Amino acid sequence: MLISFILLGKYLEVLAKGKTSEAIAKLMDLAPGTAILLALDDQGNVISEEEIDSRLIQRNDLIKIIPGAKVASDGFVIWGQSHVNESMITGEARPVAKRKGDTVIGGTVNENGVLHIKATRVGSESALSQIVRLVESAQMAKAPVQKFADRISKYFVPLVIILSFSTWLAWFLAGKFHGYPGSWIPKSMDSFQLALQFGISVMVIACPCALGLATPTAVMVGTGVGASQGVLIKGGQALESAHKVNCVVFDKTGTLTIGKPVVVSTRLLKNLALRDFYELAAAAEVNSEHPLAKAIVEYAKKFREDEENPKWPEAQDFESITGHGVKAIVRNKEVIMGNKSLMLENNIPISIDAEEILAETEGMAQTGILVSIDREVTGVLAISDPLKPGAREVISILNSMKVKSIMVTGDNWGTANSIAGEVGIETVIAEAKPVQKAEKVKELQAAGYTVAMVGDGINDSPALVAADVGMAIGAGTDIAIEAADIVLMKSNLEDVITAIDLSRKTFSRIRLNYIWALGYNVLGIPIAAGALFPGTGFRLPPWIAGAAMAASSVSVVVCSLLLKNYKRPKKLENLYIGGIRIE
Repeated sequence: MLISFILLGKYLEVLAKGKTSEAIAKLMDLAPGTAILLALDDQGNVISEEEIDSRLIQRNDLIKIIPGAKVASDGFVIWGQSHVNESMITGEARPVAKRKGDTVIGGTVNENGVLHIKATRVGSESALSQIVRLVESAQMAKAPVQKFADRISKYFVPLVIILSFSTWLAWFLAGKFHGYPGSWIPKSMDSFQLALQFGISVMVIACPCALGLATPTAVMVGTGVGASQGVLIKGGQALESAHKVNCVVFDKTGTLTIGKPVVVSTRLLKNLALRDFYELAAAAEVNSEHPLAKAIVEYAKKFREDEENPKWPEAQDFESITGHGVKAIVRNKEVIMGNKSLMLENNIPISIDAEEILAETEGMAQTGILVSIDREVTGVLAISDPLKPGAREVISILNSMKVKSIMVTGDNWGTANSIAGEVGIETVIAEAKPVQKAEKVKELQAAGYTVAMVGDGINDSPALVAADVGMAIGAGTDIAIEAADIVLMKSNLEDVITAIDLSRKTFSRIRLNYIWALGYNVLGIPIAAGALFPGTGFRLPPWIAGAAMAASSVSVVVCSLLLKNYKRPKKLENLYIGGIRIE
């Protein structure tokens, strides 16, 4: 019975441990088995389709993805429009619109339209393969807290053997020299056998396995759950450091903000339809390479949604004035777009209304662009790098979690203070070079903070390495960011909170596992040694001790598996309800 219970316990333990690495199995299953390979003629027309094993896909192959099918490889769309469900890779719940030129990730599901894609990364280079490798190495990596169990285990086994022998010897000598009444000895055995049973029970009930399983099982489940939420945690070290984080340093561009200029408001001063206004503006700006010009053209496309690449009216006599703006003749109208000095140079009067709008725009750290049509200021555009949806709420939630937020940016002080004011960050460091960002992180660490650095992984890499936890945000498919400890697959700031919260939950589970594993041994060993026998006549036969030992290991693994039910903090769910997530 003793051996049977130990084997049963081991079987249940292996079964439960298998479930901890389910995340990897699920990721592996995402890759489709087959793909439809296309052959095109010189004119780009499809001449044949062939179903092949998806493992045979080569770089630059053209693949057809039908509605409901999985995307067979990483690549970009060369034809078609559809929505793709990327939740299995990035955790993004809503399907993402895809059209010509957009990138797709292998293993995601095409929803409604037919897509033709060109494969760019295949086999071990694909995002899916990299994620699987990342999760595998994370699950194998030891968390520093594991050293605690390793230290105990080093002394545990010899200590238990000594305790077991001492228990047998104590009861044997007590029986030999009549240290207890003869009535205590059961009829079926003598004093030697009674002492032997106590000794064996101590040996069997002591369980170093539960201690050994406490950390790795929780780390495995925690990293697996993180991967399913779009938060890739690179091992136990990152998980352990993240739960202690009490200061988060944010980069500005691309982290707190979207990272590219966008038209945020349009104020018309003359009676003109917005569509016609932007038709003229886009025609004048389309020949300019300036990022602000591209933002205006991109915004103008919203008024021509029916066309993928709209043709704008022809601009004659186009002239780009560096640092000021552009001039052009569009539909026989003279269009001048740029800053205040460009208008004054061309003797175009600026009305009081336009002056006020311009001052208000610049006060909000936005770039104001005046648009003159036929020598009259017709409208004012405000362009800025807008905040990411929910940024203010994320900073507020971090404050409620007793986590200090700091912003470090290479941008000027005016823009930095404006953005910090909008999100509610009090401490700002502006005009900082990459090396200075890393120095600031070290200063905070010296002041006693456990620092997480959140950046886009390019100019922030020195600070990401210097921080206790480096979080690369908006990595998308480029997940091999060496500098970061945690990669946030989506560009959502709320995943910073998910990462910190998940690590705190995982570590509270590890603590619970240790309390249970140590508590079980501290209580179990004295009972097995016969501490209750003199007063109550209760003794633990070896087979029951074996069952208890098996139960302790299984219960630790099951306790870790409960992490699978992890839900993001309720405050984050309210972000969706509040309609803050704007695409």
